[in-house]
Amino acid sequence: MAFIQYITQVHLDFGAVQRLPQECERIGMQHPLVVTDAGVRAAGVLDKALAALGATPYQVFDQTPSNPNEAAVRAAAQLYGTYKCDGLIAVGGGSSIDLAKGVAIAATHEGPLKTYATIEGGSAKITERVAPVIAVPTTAGTGSEVARGAIVIVEDGRKLGFHSWHLVPKVAVCDPDLTSGLPPLLTAATGMDAIAHCMETFMASAVNPPADGIALDGLERGWAHIERATRNGDDRDARWNMMSASMQGALAFQKGLGCVHSLSHSLGGADPRLHHGTLNALFLPAVVRFNASAESMVKDRRLARMAHAMGLGSCDSQGTQIAEAIREMNARLGLPAGLAALGVTVELFDRLIAGALADHCHKTNPRIATADDYREMLQASM
Repeated sequence: MAFIQYITQVHLDFGAVQRLPQECERIGMQHPLVVTDAGVRAAGVLDKALAALGATPYQVFDQTPSNPNEAAVRAAAQLYGTYKCDGLIAVGGGSSIDLAKGVAIAATHEGPLKTYATIEGGSAKITERVAPVIAVPTTAGTGSEVARGAIVIVEDGRKLGFHSWHLVPKVAVCDPDLTSGLPPLLTAATGMDAIAHCMETFMASAVNPPADGIALDGLERGWAHIERATRNGDDRDARWNMMSASMQGALAFQKGLGCVHSLSHSLGGADPRLHHGTLNALFLPAVVRFNASAESMVKDRRLARMAHAMGLGSCDSQGTQIAEAIREMNARLGLPAGLAALGVTVELFDRLIAGALADHCHKTNPRIATADDYREMLQASM
């Protein structure tokens, strides 16, 4: 039986950030903790959100690391409690939004954060007591603003997923203006993250026709506009479409992700300096090829439908045309050619494979990968 749920309120338009006071009032949030990072503050983007809040009192935590971890969650949760905050406003990319979701758990639930991780059986332990979150994305990438999950590195070094419908932000304020100053390489990496979400969730075998339609439309928008957004940050049409593609990928990935994310979560845990979207872009070609023979992929013509959304015309049954188009797009965007360029070595493979096999995305791939399969995907991505 298919379970289909859509999802939260979304404001998508230029100037949407001005709705923050109304949304705080609607939710009953009177003293929020604003969660962001030093880069968003330095770029002046945080100032736009704080100015929009007007007379609403707030506190700011601006020490979100590029890969959110439990130490930062605990530090922000302490600030939340000290100032008796009653909700969170995440202003930033996926890292800040995921950190805010971690704080929403830690500030209202006892025990180590890993207690609530999906692979630890913790989803059911996340209750309606979680602090409410308003998400204001400043990148067009992760889509965490409309997702029920968060990724946090816990104290033992594992990069784990936390999933609950209680974690879905109460509202997503998607203002493309906030992405206009994003540097080209970060625009490219976060944009490929959004494209990876659209593609990987579309390949997942779970039955969810609305999610499939949303993912394909998101893929078409993202693929058509990512180069324009990267070349010219002031291209408003491209920024709007990339923001939509990002949001759509996450609306769809309640259906499940797969080996791309199993590998990128594992490698991101092993080396937190590596950017998640970049890793997704590098793993995607090998995973498309691996998935090509999956029964659901063949039955539902998923390769051909993705190729059409990407404007590629016909597609071979091995996924080679799509995989090569992704590699060529990565090159045009200025992303690394492979994992080796990031300093990844074959000596890491055993650790990465073990992490991928244990990841929550492993079992929702349309074709279940073995350790040898993951090794081949890693080698092909070097």
